[in-house]
Order: sequence, then structure tokens, then C-alpha cells
Amino acid sequence: MRIVLIGRSVVVSLHGNVYDSLVKYKRQRGKSGNTVAWDAGSVRSLREHIGLTQQEMAERLGVRQQTISEWETEAYKPRGASVTLLGMVAKETKFTYKAGQS
Repeated sequence: MRIVLIGRSVVVSLHGNVYDSLVKYKRQRGKSGNTVAWDAGSVRSLREHIGLTQQEMAERLGVRQQTISEWETEAYKPRGASVTLLGMVAKETKFTYKAGQS
């Protein structure tokens, strides 16, 4: 799996087995201890870091705009595959999140 930032677009290219790519990413993340707790501030900061609106980010992640809004207002927190995908986007775009940032 390859995530590429092109201008204001995040492009996800799937090569080979998606499951294997996710497992590899999770192993690397676990070894480095470099994880982000995806709260409202971190989701919003990532979105602003890559220069996308809520609608644009939703389209690229395959979720509804309302979902991005709910994450950013802490109505819900990202979970499951969304957490993994957000982590992969953060890593590929060199996003760094500091606690208390919003």
C-alpha cells in the first residue's frame, strides 16, 4: 500500500495484499512506539496539515463528511481500519501531533 500526497490530494494506491500491508504497518508502528491518539484535535490537525476540507478528506478516506465532523467534535472517535489509515496518512505526510494541539 502506498499513500502519496499530490498537491492537496492524498492518493492511496493498493499494491499486493492489503491485509499484508496493514499488518506490516502495525508491526512497524508497534516497534517505534510512534502512535497518535486520534482525538478531535489530532484529526483536525492532520486534515489541516494536508490542506483538505472535511468533505475532501471524507472522500479520500471513503467515509461521510459527517463522520469527519463527528471525529473533530468528539461525538465519536476513529476506530478500526480508520485509525490505521489515519496513521498511515500521518506517517506519509510527515504529520507530527503534539498533545494539546487543536
